[in-house]
Amino acid sequence: MNQIVWLFKWLLKAAIFFTLFAFALNNQGDVTVRFFFGTQWTAPVVLVVLITFSAGLLVGVLGMVPRWWRQRRAALASRVANQTKTNTATPTNADSPTRPEAHGL
Repeated sequence: MNQIVWLFKWLLKAAIFFTLFAFALNNQGDVTVRFFFGTQWTAPVVLVVLITFSAGLLVGVLGMVPRWWRQRRAALASRVANQTKTNTATPTNADSPTRPEAHGL
């Protein structure tokens, strides 16, 4: 069963690759991108689409970075709070059994 799933994944990857490859071969014509102040750039359509996709991906990732940092800080603060709560709640008597450390995210 695992080999069938593995084969299906590779067939799907190959289909996506060949579809994009055919798209690139069919769109080799030049396109002119016009910027401000009369500046222009001529390049193949595929290159312009690839650069546009990459720029959008970069903007999306950079837009998510502050949220990722906030969540990491909150997780770290929660972990520290759990550790301090666990350390103050452990018994100090040597005769009592020790509790295992709490696992957190």
